[in-house]
Amino acid sequence: MNRKLIAVIVVVIVVAAGLAVTRPWLYFVNREVNEAFPGLTDAQREAVANMPEDQKQALIDMAKSTRKMVEDTAIAQSGADTVVPAAEQAMPPDMPDEPTVLVMGSFIDIDPIHGAEGSATIYELPDGERVLRFEDFRSKNGPDLHVYLSTEAPTSTFAGLGANEIHLGALKGNVGNQNYDIPADVDLSTYRSVVIYCVPFRVVFSTAAFA
Repeated sequence: MNRKLIAVIVVVIVVAAGLAVTRPWLYFVNREVNEAFPGLTDAQREAVANMPEDQKQALIDMAKSTRKMVEDTAIAQSGADTVVPAAEQAMPPDMPDEPTVLVMGSFIDIDPIHGAEGSATIYELPDGERVLRFEDFRSKNGPDLHVYLSTEAPTSTFAGLGANEIHLGALKGNVGNQNYDIPADVDLSTYRSVVIYCVPFRVVFSTAAFA
């Protein structure tokens, strides 16, 4: 065997060994991953899988912040709506025929998985009491949602509530008209909006800025 042939064989062996170790072809292969959200039942995973793509992508983006928030939000949004009972959707019984509207606004979507629709109106009753009322209301589900009056009008998920926020209670249902009493000592002139707020994760689900 001549030296030239031996040199070629050596080169081939060296190249083959290098390819076997580095496996460069792997850099040109797409690896598609579609992991299920942890912490969900099979039924909940199926519900999440059937979500619109923008909602699923928003959950994936949230996972970069906290897995717990993603799990709880996915569980809430894959569950059934909580509808306010029809008997509780009526106007307060002592509301006048033509109630006095103090302020009102409309709920907005923050992103594909945080949002609501419908109106938020503050009425004044004949005895001077004030009531916040949601009408034609529907919110995306979330973990432990509450209703606040805010001195700000937050329009991003992790925005704060501002100073001296007023807690009006847990959201009664994510669907249906509903009423919330406003404490007598609240100066409404300093409040700019009503906010649907996820308490455990400090996340804004929707805002209705007062006009």
